[in-house]
Amino acid sequence: MANDSSTGAPGDITQILASWSKGDPAALPHLAEALYNDLRRIAKSILRTESVNNTLQATSLVHELYVKLDAQHRSHFESRGHFFAIAARIMRHIVVDHARHRNALKRGAGLVPVELDDSVAVPAESLDYIALDSALTQLQERDARKGQVVELKFFLGLSIPEIAEFLETSESTVEREWALSRAWLRKTMRAA
Repeated sequence: MANDSSTGAPGDITQILASWSKGDPAALPHLAEALYNDLRRIAKSILRTESVNNTLQATSLVHELYVKLDAQHRSHFESRGHFFAIAARIMRHIVVDHARHRNALKRGAGLVPVELDDSVAVPAESLDYIALDSALTQLQERDARKGQVVELKFFLGLSIPEIAEFLETSESTVEREWALSRAWLRKTMRAA
């Protein structure tokens, strides 16, 4: 998950995460500085399907992530990859909460189904994050690892090799789980 946009090396990030896990309040600002560009890239990826009318922007999403992380005292992150997986999950929940609020105001207008193809391309209109979140939660209850593959691929934007490395499994296993997960999510979301 290395990225040239990060200002901190993976080892440095791991040390900052360890300091934060031990309760060092100064660690979060260092973490924010070191990972800001990576997190903005992830946020832009997550929001890539939001409509132009959306009020949630990548910068706001990253800032809200930091507020939620700051509220979690003594979180434990095993590694940089573990931090990004948790960050993606928190951002997913922020986006879903935002979509719920927006839909309550609009009564659900303008939502389109999710298309989870190999490139994870989705329509340019508003994505129904609520339906995706519901289906993904069901998938995670049935098979936690398949749910994690979807989160890492769709929300974090990791490649199949990166996911395989993160989950310590083979690329063929990740490809198979990604394909099965996409099919299951399509079926579940259509039924809803």
